[in-house]
Amino acid sequence: MVKKIGALLLLLALLVAFYVGAGEQYLSLDFFRQFIERQPLLAAAVFFALYVAITAASLPGAALLTLMAGALFGLGWGLLIVSFASTIGASLAFLFARTLLGGWVQQRFGEQLQTVNAGLARDGGFYLFTLRLIPVIPFFVINLVFGLSRIRLWTFYWVSQLGMLAGTAVYVNAGAELGAVEELSLQGILTPQLILAFVLLGLFPWLAKALVARFRPTEEA
Repeated sequence: MVKKIGALLLLLALLVAFYVGAGEQYLSLDFFRQFIERQPLLAAAVFFALYVAITAASLPGAALLTLMAGALFGLGWGLLIVSFASTIGASLAFLFARTLLGGWVQQRFGEQLQTVNAGLARDGGFYLFTLRLIPVIPFFVINLVFGLSRIRLWTFYWVSQLGMLAGTAVYVNAGAELGAVEELSLQGILTPQLILAFVLLGLFPWLAKALVARFRPTEEA
Protein backbone atom coordinates (compact mmCIF):
# COMPACT_ATOMS: atom_id res chain seq x y z
CA MET A 1 0.00 0.00 0.00
CA VAL A 2 2.83 2.38 0.88
CA LYS A 3 4.53 1.64 -2.46
CA LYS A 4 1.31 2.35 -4.36
CA ILE A 5 0.79 5.66 -2.59
CA GLY A 6 4.42 6.63 -3.22
CA ALA A 7 4.16 5.72 -6.92
CA LEU A 8 0.90 7.67 -7.26
CA LEU A 9 2.40 10.76 -5.63
CA LEU A 10 5.48 10.58 -7.87
CA LEU A 11 3.37 10.20 -11.00
CA LEU A 12 1.13 13.10 -10.02
CA ALA A 13 4.18 15.23 -9.23
CA LEU A 14 5.62 14.55 -12.70
CA LEU A 15 2.36 15.45 -14.43
CA VAL A 16 1.75 18.56 -12.33
CA ALA A 17 5.33 19.76 -12.78
CA PHE A 18 5.07 19.37 -16.53
CA TYR A 19 1.69 21.04 -17.08
CA VAL A 20 1.72 23.66 -14.33
CA GLY A 21 5.23 24.60 -15.31
CA ALA A 22 4.14 24.84 -18.95
CA GLY A 23 6.56 22.10 -19.83
CA GLU A 24 5.62 22.21 -23.50
CA GLN A 25 7.46 25.54 -23.84
CA TYR A 26 10.71 23.69 -23.20
CA LEU A 27 10.20 21.49 -26.26
CA SER A 28 11.82 24.20 -28.33
CA LEU A 29 15.26 24.33 -29.92
CA ASP A 30 15.41 28.11 -29.55
CA PHE A 31 14.70 27.97 -25.82
CA PHE A 32 17.40 25.39 -25.14
CA ARG A 33 19.97 26.97 -27.44
CA GLN A 34 19.69 30.22 -25.49
CA PHE A 35 19.72 28.26 -22.22
CA ILE A 36 22.87 26.38 -23.25
CA GLU A 37 24.64 29.62 -24.14
CA ARG A 38 23.95 30.99 -20.65
CA GLN A 39 24.22 27.88 -18.45
CA PRO A 40 25.27 24.75 -20.37
CA LEU A 41 25.43 22.34 -17.43
CA LEU A 42 22.09 23.44 -16.00
CA ALA A 43 20.52 23.28 -19.46
CA ALA A 44 21.74 19.68 -19.86
CA ALA A 45 20.35 18.80 -16.42
CA VAL A 46 16.96 20.36 -17.20
CA PHE A 47 16.82 18.57 -20.55
CA PHE A 48 17.69 15.30 -18.83
CA ALA A 49 14.98 15.79 -16.19
CA LEU A 50 12.42 16.75 -18.83
CA TYR A 51 13.19 13.63 -20.83
CA VAL A 52 12.88 11.42 -17.75
CA ALA A 53 9.58 13.04 -16.73
CA ILE A 54 7.98 12.71 -20.18
CA THR A 55 9.09 9.09 -20.52
CA ALA A 56 8.08 8.12 -16.98
CA ALA A 57 4.62 9.65 -17.42
CA SER A 58 4.23 7.89 -20.83
CA LEU A 59 3.64 11.23 -22.56
CA PRO A 60 4.35 11.72 -26.28
CA GLY A 61 7.53 13.53 -27.27
CA ALA A 62 10.43 11.15 -26.62
CA ALA A 63 11.33 10.80 -30.32
CA LEU A 64 11.29 14.57 -30.76
CA LEU A 65 13.45 15.04 -27.68
CA THR A 66 15.93 12.47 -28.99
CA LEU A 67 16.38 14.43 -32.21
CA MET A 68 16.60 17.65 -30.20
CA ALA A 69 19.33 16.16 -28.01
CA GLY A 70 21.49 15.59 -31.06
CA ALA A 71 20.83 19.07 -32.43
CA LEU A 72 21.56 20.72 -29.08
CA PHE A 73 24.37 18.66 -27.56
CA GLY A 74 25.92 16.81 -30.50
CA LEU A 75 26.29 13.07 -30.96
CA GLY A 76 28.48 12.28 -27.94
CA TRP A 77 26.78 14.23 -25.16
CA GLY A 78 23.36 13.82 -26.76
CA LEU A 79 23.74 10.04 -26.81
CA LEU A 80 24.92 9.99 -23.18
CA ILE A 81 22.00 12.15 -21.99
CA VAL A 82 19.29 10.31 -23.92
CA SER A 83 20.60 6.82 -23.19
CA PHE A 84 20.36 7.28 -19.43
CA ALA A 85 17.31 9.57 -19.39
CA SER A 86 15.24 7.26 -21.58
CA THR A 87 16.16 4.16 -19.58
CA ILE A 88 15.54 5.80 -16.21
CA GLY A 89 12.19 7.16 -17.44
CA ALA A 90 11.23 3.78 -18.87
CA SER A 91 12.10 2.11 -15.56
CA LEU A 92 9.91 4.57 -13.66
CA ALA A 93 7.01 3.84 -16.02
CA PHE A 94 7.70 0.14 -15.45
CA LEU A 95 7.42 0.71 -11.68
CA PHE A 96 4.22 2.74 -12.05
CA ALA A 97 2.64 -0.14 -13.96
CA ARG A 98 3.84 -2.71 -11.43
CA THR A 99 2.76 -0.83 -8.30
CA LEU A 100 -0.12 1.38 -9.40
CA LEU A 101 -1.52 0.89 -12.89
CA GLY A 102 -1.70 -2.89 -13.12
CA GLY A 103 -5.47 -3.15 -13.62
CA TRP A 104 -5.57 -0.42 -16.24
CA VAL A 105 -2.58 -1.84 -18.14
CA GLN A 106 -4.13 -5.34 -18.04
CA GLN A 107 -7.40 -4.02 -19.45
CA ARG A 108 -5.88 -1.66 -22.03
CA PHE A 109 -2.94 -3.78 -23.24
CA GLY A 110 -4.02 -7.34 -22.44
CA GLU A 111 -3.17 -8.63 -25.93
CA GLN A 112 0.33 -7.15 -25.82
CA LEU A 113 0.82 -8.59 -22.33
CA GLN A 114 0.06 -12.09 -23.61
CA THR A 115 2.58 -11.58 -26.41
CA VAL A 116 5.22 -10.35 -23.97
CA ASN A 117 4.70 -13.24 -21.54
CA ALA A 118 4.99 -15.73 -24.39
CA GLY A 119 8.16 -14.03 -25.65
CA LEU A 120 9.74 -14.00 -22.21
CA ALA A 121 8.89 -17.68 -21.70
CA ARG A 122 10.54 -18.48 -25.04
CA ASP A 123 13.59 -16.18 -25.11
CA GLY A 124 13.95 -14.70 -21.62
CA GLY A 125 15.64 -11.31 -21.41
CA PHE A 126 16.70 -11.56 -25.06
CA TYR A 127 13.06 -10.96 -25.99
CA LEU A 128 13.12 -7.55 -24.31
CA PHE A 129 16.41 -6.83 -26.08
CA THR A 130 14.80 -7.55 -29.47
CA LEU A 131 11.83 -5.29 -28.68
CA ARG A 132 14.17 -2.46 -27.73
CA LEU A 133 16.26 -2.98 -30.83
CA ILE A 134 13.23 -3.43 -33.14
CA PRO A 135 10.30 -1.56 -31.53
CA VAL A 136 7.39 -3.50 -33.03
CA ILE A 137 5.52 -2.55 -29.84
CA PRO A 138 5.48 1.18 -29.00
CA PHE A 139 8.10 2.34 -26.51
CA PHE A 140 5.67 3.40 -23.79
CA VAL A 141 3.62 0.18 -24.13
CA ILE A 142 6.76 -1.92 -23.59
CA ASN A 143 7.48 0.00 -20.39
CA LEU A 144 3.98 -0.51 -19.02
CA VAL A 145 3.41 -4.10 -20.12
CA PHE A 146 6.76 -5.37 -18.84
CA GLY A 147 5.81 -3.93 -15.46
CA LEU A 148 3.23 -6.72 -15.21
CA SER A 149 5.68 -9.42 -16.24
CA ARG A 150 8.00 -11.40 -13.96
CA ILE A 151 11.15 -9.68 -15.19
CA ARG A 152 13.22 -7.97 -12.50
CA LEU A 153 13.63 -4.19 -12.51
CA TRP A 154 17.43 -4.36 -12.78
CA THR A 155 17.22 -6.77 -15.73
CA PHE A 156 14.63 -4.53 -17.38
CA TYR A 157 16.91 -1.53 -16.87
CA TRP A 158 20.20 -2.84 -18.24
CA VAL A 159 18.67 -4.83 -21.10
CA SER A 160 16.63 -1.78 -22.11
CA GLN A 161 19.65 0.53 -22.03
CA LEU A 162 21.74 -1.89 -24.06
CA GLY A 163 18.95 -2.68 -26.51
CA MET A 164 18.06 0.97 -27.14
CA LEU A 165 21.65 2.16 -27.51
CA ALA A 166 22.04 1.57 -31.26
CA GLY A 167 18.66 3.07 -32.16
CA THR A 168 19.28 6.03 -29.87
CA ALA A 169 22.64 6.66 -31.54
CA VAL A 170 21.02 6.66 -34.99
CA TYR A 171 18.33 9.15 -33.93
CA VAL A 172 20.72 11.41 -32.01
CA ASN A 173 23.09 11.41 -34.98
CA ALA A 174 20.24 12.45 -37.29
CA GLY A 175 19.40 15.26 -34.89
CA ALA A 176 23.02 16.35 -34.73
CA GLU A 177 23.21 16.56 -38.50
CA LEU A 178 19.94 18.50 -38.64
CA GLY A 179 21.27 20.87 -36.01
CA ALA A 180 24.37 21.48 -38.11
CA VAL A 181 22.30 22.73 -41.07
CA GLU A 182 22.95 26.45 -41.28
CA GLU A 183 20.15 27.31 -43.69
CA LEU A 184 16.86 25.64 -44.65
CA SER A 185 17.60 25.48 -48.35
CA LEU A 186 17.95 22.56 -50.73
CA GLN A 187 21.71 23.04 -50.79
CA GLY A 188 21.89 23.34 -47.02
CA ILE A 189 19.83 20.21 -46.38
CA LEU A 190 21.29 17.90 -49.02
CA THR A 191 24.69 17.49 -47.40
CA PRO A 192 26.38 14.08 -47.54
CA GLN A 193 26.39 13.83 -43.74
CA LEU A 194 22.67 14.56 -43.41
CA ILE A 195 21.76 12.21 -46.26
CA LEU A 196 23.84 9.44 -44.65
CA ALA A 197 22.19 10.10 -41.28
CA PHE A 198 18.71 9.61 -42.72
CA VAL A 199 19.79 6.62 -44.80
CA LEU A 200 20.96 5.01 -41.55
CA LEU A 201 17.67 5.99 -39.93
CA GLY A 202 15.77 4.20 -42.71
CA LEU A 203 18.02 1.15 -42.84
CA PHE A 204 18.30 0.66 -39.09
CA PRO A 205 15.15 -1.51 -38.65
CA TRP A 206 16.37 -3.88 -41.36
CA LEU A 207 19.88 -4.05 -39.93
CA ALA A 208 18.44 -4.64 -36.47
CA LYS A 209 16.28 -7.50 -37.74
CA ALA A 210 19.32 -9.13 -39.33
CA LEU A 211 21.27 -8.74 -36.09
CA VAL A 212 18.48 -10.28 -34.02
CA ALA A 213 18.13 -13.20 -36.43
CA ARG A 214 21.88 -13.79 -36.20
CA PHE A 215 22.04 -13.90 -32.42
CA ARG A 216 18.58 -15.23 -31.46
CA PRO A 217 18.91 -18.22 -29.11
CA THR A 218 18.09 -21.52 -30.82
CA GLU A 219 16.07 -24.24 -29.20
CA GLU A 220 17.96 -27.40 -28.38
CA ALA A 221 16.80 -30.50 -30.17
